[in-house]
Amino acid sequence: MTRTILVAGTASHVGKSTVAAGLCRYLANRGVSVAPFKGQNMSNNARVVVRPTAVEEPPVTERGSDETATHADQWGEIGVSQYVQAKAAGIAPTTDMNPVLLKPRGDGESQLVVHGSARTHLAAGEYYEDYWGLAREAARKSYRGLAADHDVIVAEGAGSIAEINLHDRDLANVETAHFTDATIVLLVDIERGGAFASLYGTLELLPDDIRERVAGAIITKFRGDRSLLEPGIESIERRTGVPILGVIPYDDPGLPEEDSVSLPGPETRKTIGVDDGTQRDRYLKIAVPRLPRISNATDLEALAAHPDVAVEYVPLEGGAIDSDESDAIVLPGTKNTVDDLLAIEASGLGAEIADFDGPIVGICGGYQMLGERITNASVEGTGDRDVVEGIGLLPIETAFDGEKVVEQTTVEIDGSESTLLAEATGTASGYEIHVGKTTALERVGRPLGEASAARGKVLGTYLHGLFENDAVRHAFVDYLRARADDSILQTDGDAAERSGSADGARASDPDKTHAAKSPYDRAAALVADHVDLSELGVEFD
Repeated sequence: MTRTILVAGTASHVGKSTVAAGLCRYLANRGVSVAPFKGQNMSNNARVVVRPTAVEEPPVTERGSDETATHADQWGEIGVSQYVQAKAAGIAPTTDMNPVLLKPRGDGESQLVVHGSARTHLAAGEYYEDYWGLAREAARKSYRGLAADHDVIVAEGAGSIAEINLHDRDLANVETAHFTDATIVLLVDIERGGAFASLYGTLELLPDDIRERVAGAIITKFRGDRSLLEPGIESIERRTGVPILGVIPYDDPGLPEEDSVSLPGPETRKTIGVDDGTQRDRYLKIAVPRLPRISNATDLEALAAHPDVAVEYVPLEGGAIDSDESDAIVLPGTKNTVDDLLAIEASGLGAEIADFDGPIVGICGGYQMLGERITNASVEGTGDRDVVEGIGLLPIETAFDGEKVVEQTTVEIDGSESTLLAEATGTASGYEIHVGKTTALERVGRPLGEASAARGKVLGTYLHGLFENDAVRHAFVDYLRARADDSILQTDGDAAERSGSADGARASDPDKTHAAKSPYDRAAALVADHVDLSELGVEFD
């Protein structure tokens, strides 16, 4: 019988993804056949993976558009955390690991992705009224497929397991615990304060049959002397009868972020990538507009991991791109290109981008924004405008036609086609997730194949994971260095980054950092060194 461990939480962002990844790696290193699972996820950070079998349900038309899902496609979308956890387990990620994905698009709506394929756009109420049965059966079917091939499933819950208004329709927590017969580990984040009260309240609010499945709790993100916790631990164990299995210290193993919770808010200016333990008088600063509906923000993590690069998120309202201090601009992906483009223009940031004299890179939705215009805009936008003018830095036009592209991609790099990638050679791999077809209005460079366009210091591409490719990242950073005219940037840290051993680095593909000790192994060590795993009932050599 397959054993399932459900890593649940008292709240969102308590460390569930990290602990689940750590368990996957720890068990895999001990010869256990293990796979990750999350019945329902909500995130705009998605990865493209293999669909294990063709799904035969009839396609569902997007409300207000002609978009349909092609269910026999080879590729599908899942949340980035299950992608990472599959890598930690040493197995190929598939859509069975996250069968239901909700991708927020603003105005209370989300795109529903089932078995990796987009089904429809809907509000939360519509999901529970019209699609709950479909989602539950999809999760059960995917779990059965994983359980048939693996001895242990590490399931990740979502948010709080004690949302009493949702207990009868909580797919990621309560429903998963039921149909997987799971052993539950409950995580509580002590950094937020009130950890013992939160843990006690959560246990009290659980349905009786779910409460009985809780094998123990783990306190996460602790800073300081553990002995100070002992009175509280003894009291909570006595009051609840639930053992505290461990106290995990505050640490960041370097795994990609699951969603935008870790990003600065839309109105906050924040710089990341400058706390890696290295000392610099000067960083290469890359400005990133903080789009309201930003997606796949993990595209920036590989740049932020570079010892000489700082990524600054710039708010649209009240923000400004410092053209003297910024060495480049990267326009990231978005779940809603049209509405985010209109927001950029309304804030005045669009004009700043158009006037910027340095390198500019647009990825996916950011690529579409850099063009002359978007047609059939009402297919994706929330308004009724058919044509929306772009920033105008690339002679391209994007037409939304409802067809969604979801695929893994490898392209030949032609450095001669782009000023920014002039020194790059070889191939670049990544994935595409987008709606819209982009055509050139004039001759443009194609440094990354047909899914790209370049002119002067401007580059656009549909290739997510662009900067995870060493050849692309090194060429881009070297170009910025040459323009910066700062010898301090020629550092030993560059050699460390190139070898994949820069301490503290984060990248969207953890295989490419921490060569000596990967983020997977660091996550496994956090679990193994600080948690009593004997209560989980998993046998291994």
